[in-house]
Amino acid sequence: MKTKIALFLLLSLITFTSFAQKKGSGKPWDNGKLVVSEEGRYLKHENGTPFFWLGETAWLLPQRTERSEVSYYLNECKKAGYNVVQIQTIDDVPSLNNYGQFSMTDGFNFKNIDKKGVYGYWDHMDYIVETAARNGIYIGMVPVWGSPVAAGKMNAKEAEAYGKFLAERYKNSPNIIWFIGGDIRGDKNTDVWLALANAIRSNDPNHLMTFHPRGRTTSATWFNDEPWMDFNMFQSGHRRYGQRKGDGDYPIEENTEEDNWRFVDASQAMSPLKPVIDGEPIYEDIPQGLHDVNETRWMDYDVRRYAYWSVFGGSFGHTYGHNSIMQFHRPGRMASFGAEKAWWDAMKDPGFNQMIYLKNLMLALPFLERVPDQSVIAGKNGERYDRAVATRGNDYILVYNYSGRPMDIDLTKVSGAKKNAWWYSPKTGALDYIGEFDNKTTTFQHDSGYMSGNDQVLILTDASKDYINKDWKTIPTAN
Repeated sequence: MKTKIALFLLLSLITFTSFAQKKGSGKPWDNGKLVVSEEGRYLKHENGTPFFWLGETAWLLPQRTERSEVSYYLNECKKAGYNVVQIQTIDDVPSLNNYGQFSMTDGFNFKNIDKKGVYGYWDHMDYIVETAARNGIYIGMVPVWGSPVAAGKMNAKEAEAYGKFLAERYKNSPNIIWFIGGDIRGDKNTDVWLALANAIRSNDPNHLMTFHPRGRTTSATWFNDEPWMDFNMFQSGHRRYGQRKGDGDYPIEENTEEDNWRFVDASQAMSPLKPVIDGEPIYEDIPQGLHDVNETRWMDYDVRRYAYWSVFGGSFGHTYGHNSIMQFHRPGRMASFGAEKAWWDAMKDPGFNQMIYLKNLMLALPFLERVPDQSVIAGKNGERYDRAVATRGNDYILVYNYSGRPMDIDLTKVSGAKKNAWWYSPKTGALDYIGEFDNKTTTFQHDSGYMSGNDQVLILTDASKDYINKDWKTIPTAN
């Protein structure tokens, strides 16, 4: 009997230790796989933990890095708060990596793709996925960029074979999110995209999937009804107001180019309602309009504006990008879009390191009840850079103000006879308590005044709630 009891206690200790180690590992998927929340606006884990997507753009990571660089890059992403890294698995058919290995060696027959004693293309891809997993980071995996498909380098039958190969290789990795498409319209080569999506989904039903569209379009236009489309993605793109560029198929109203919140509105007007995210906004240090390297560059305050406008407009997260990082530019390599900095230096730029403040803010408050609500802003809202964008929960309000323009806020929109108020800096993460206010429409303006790029977030909470402490100087870092 004593032996049985001792054995039981030993087994219990082993089980508890194993559970404690798993629970304490701090990986997002410890909370279960990602699923769409019931109301159709957000992502969460199976145990109900909300997931705020903070993405980093690393399109050419598989092609232009070695193992040590992958480790450095992903570790820096983790420190900066990113939990999704977006890559294009292949950028051509076939694609060539930094080790001189091709993605395809026998057309779309992948049976003998792994060679003994050779660190092949897919071995390096495996290393990226596994290293990201060790850092608690999801890989947003674009199977193939749109341009080679548009050039006829992959047909529907080949896409089906390729999708099956990818799904079987990565279906057991906990950190995969599939991106069909790749900077292309969904009504171009549609048969290829459907074949690829359905092949992946039929072999991997456990990972979420979306479509990465061309600039100034949203996946909701073409695929909102598709069963494989778990959430929508739009690419607000890189153009400034009025920068039409002579497009014949320009899909948005003239002079609204920077209003990425409009894409959120358009996507969420679709039925059924699905979560939405800006998967490619303007990039830090990239020319406005993209192609003319002599143009003005987008700055940190621009990428902050796009992030807060989109999220407060209703997106479930946001993806940041940097001109040098997304193409892994380095000295001696030909650059696209006028990139000049080495990618490792670009990771020190302000915009890259400011996105975490948005993530911290959104996860400090009840997330899954949040809705966009511009009626919070009383009277007439501003236009363009003067537009304030508001979101709220049942007992809190957040308003993003890019220019410091005075704004009238209706405090009666959420619960509480009194409201506590703070200013929060998207630039530094600084938090400043400004007092308790009566439950009525009140005018707010930050004391730094009216100036473009002088962005602030107004935080208002029911005074009976303690989501944020009055003596905090910043919001604690979210997991």
